[in-house]
Amino acid sequence: MRSDAQSTPSGTGEGGRLLAVSDLHISYQENRDLVEKLKPTHPDDWLLVAGDVAELTTSIEWALGLLAERFARVVWAPGNHELWTHPEDPVQLRGVARYDHLVELCRALGVVTPEDPYPLWQGAGGPVRIAPLFLLYDYSFRAPGTATKEESLAAAYESGIVCADERMLHPDPFPDLDSWCRERVRLTEQRLAACDPDVPLVLVNHYPLVRHPTEVLWYPEFAQWCGTELTADWHRRFNTAAMIYGHLHIPRKTSYDGVPFEEVSLGYPREWRKRGLPDPLLREVFPQAARS
Repeated sequence: MRSDAQSTPSGTGEGGRLLAVSDLHISYQENRDLVEKLKPTHPDDWLLVAGDVAELTTSIEWALGLLAERFARVVWAPGNHELWTHPEDPVQLRGVARYDHLVELCRALGVVTPEDPYPLWQGAGGPVRIAPLFLLYDYSFRAPGTATKEESLAAAYESGIVCADERMLHPDPFPDLDSWCRERVRLTEQRLAACDPDVPLVLVNHYPLVRHPTEVLWYPEFAQWCGTELTADWHRRFNTAAMIYGHLHIPRKTSYDGVPFEEVSLGYPREWRKRGLPDPLLREVFPQAARS
């Protein structure tokens, strides 16, 4: 975080914008070059980063540190790639221990995490409370024609569409990712329920809270690594002004029950070279998202 913003828990945002991006994947040099060029348009701009910055802790620290120096406030929600225990990473922590390590890394940089107080944006359209979430998935977005997690995973392996999480994202000390996901949902639900219901929320999560956005995936088997049915009504239960997510690498805006959902990913170079870069790369997600 810039030194002039370190002691400011609430953004005044006078002229500043609430911007968002996800899936920067800076292990690719083309993406790293793009991140080096990211800058605010105003000193009061905030940046929401909805996961998948990188796989290696050194790369995560570089990217979030750079952004924290430039933007008035950076808010981070972890993606699956940050949680990988990659064989080339000098930090070989797994599961909860790795997540805790990343939280402390972010705090040292002045970056807001899902474990910190939800900051209050008081700029254009505010006040709204920014809630970064860490929820994972529980295989409840099952492959077509399957009724259980085991059947859904078997269908994915048969088709060859299997997320690398199955090799590199570990649930320790939980017995499986389903259990870790359920615990994260329970903890997060408690925090959201305790928020002032009169102050709208901007929810930031790596995965969409509802299954609908996954219906456009080329490979429907991949949906099981994209969220949980346990959050399907959160955008209605809680006073939600906007829901920000990534992971799908399909940047677009949709709306469910009148709530704008913004997929804000950059994605892999092979993807954005084909369709063009998201324009703009840093998406203004509030109040523009609610208006458009």
